Amino acid sequence: MNIDTKFTNTQSQAIRYLFDKTTTEVLFGGAAGGGKSWVGCSWLILVCLKYPKTRYLMGRSKLDSLKKTTLNTFFEVCEKWNVKSGQHYNFNAGTNIITFFNGSQIILKDLFLYPSDRNFDSLGSLEITGAFIDEANQITEKAKNIVASRLRYRLDEYNIIPKMIMTCNPAKNWTYTQYYRPAKDNTIKPHKKFIQSLVDDNEYISKYYKKQLETLDELTKQRLLFGNWEYDASDDNLIQYDNIVDLFNNQAQLGERYITCDVARYGQDKTVIMLWNGLQVEHIQSYDKSSVTEVAKTIQDLQFKNEVKRANIIIDEDGVGGGVVDMLPSCRGLVNNSRPLKNENYQNLKTQCYYKLAEKINKNEIGITTNDIMIKQYIIEELEQVRSKNADRDTKLQIIQKDVIKNLIGRSPDFADSLAMRMYYEIDSNYGRYFVQ
Repeated sequence: MNIDTKFTNTQSQAIRYLFDKTTTEVLFGGAAGGGKSWVGCSWLILVCLKYPKTRYLMGRSKLDSLKKTTLNTFFEVCEKWNVKSGQHYNFNAGTNIITFFNGSQIILKDLFLYPSDRNFDSLGSLEITGAFIDEANQITEKAKNIVASRLRYRLDEYNIIPKMIMTCNPAKNWTYTQYYRPAKDNTIKPHKKFIQSLVDDNEYISKYYKKQLETLDELTKQRLLFGNWEYDASDDNLIQYDNIVDLFNNQAQLGERYITCDVARYGQDKTVIMLWNGLQVEHIQSYDKSSVTEVAKTIQDLQFKNEVKRANIIIDEDGVGGGVVDMLPSCRGLVNNSRPLKNENYQNLKTQCYYKLAEKINKNEIGITTNDIMIKQYIIEELEQVRSKNADRDTKLQIIQKDVIKNLIGRSPDFADSLAMRMYYEIDSNYGRYFVQ
């Protein structure tokens, strides 16, 4: 073998972190074509050759994409370094395992969050030494954490620490909140590192590729050519992304307790119940399937345990939610399409509540307490979709419809709806002392 380990300065920085004694997670993210996958594959080859009989994961959201893209990059690196198939390694397309001559292995894995495997039981008792996740922005934070929990194989034998490298293009999700933003603010945890990638970091990239990126629309060009993480996906967003993220760090003003409940109506909807202390969400429960009786019982138990006034309980009365309202006399029933309070210039009450929610979040006046990373992700994704509709027209203020949001994120914005319902009491100067008509 003739391994040429020449890297650009940025790529070398990533490799150094992957061999030091303090860093366990590296996110190499930014522009498209920056040689990010090349670095991940290079590291896998180097560690497989250096540490015999170790085991690594090469992952991506979908296995098919992994084999068509990342795996091909792996073969290209091997060819560049004269690491030969059949001599130095073998790839078994049936088991999706690469085995080196010294016994080291790379296991190709699909990391998509399937409804039938929400806890990633498919990873089971997998034990690995390290991991490379390509296009990490396409998987959930939970998937990444499950992979990290499997990093324990032969570490003591070689006196090495768990290592994971992830690559991605700029995205407003957990890669932004856990790596890019903390790195920018100098608050990133010591065991994590973020490295910005640019097109020019890849010395093998075609000059025509960069020219092609320059012809893209401005938003795509900002992300993929300039590696801009701060791009604004839409001018009609009502809530600033950073303020959404800050929800989970804010400590809101405490006060009376409230319960809000968005009741599931269709197959993929969730019932979401939130317990509030003033403007601080202290507890969140969600159910994929639940009867009207079960929902009412859960709310009633929360009410008694936390001494919530019945008038401070508000439930989405549309659809089957009306049944829950009937079972809890004196609670508030919210009809989304009813008239806005105080005759304000909104299309309906739901829109009015969402505009008030946006105002409160942008002022950092709302806080959410939860350790469930999936709930955090759901809330962030849903609140990102709170957008004005037809803002340039001289009509009542509107937001995009729920069906549009469902098509964008693949589910109903049930967590966001439950958050917005709490705003009824902020809009109504009588604090909901009359029923919504």
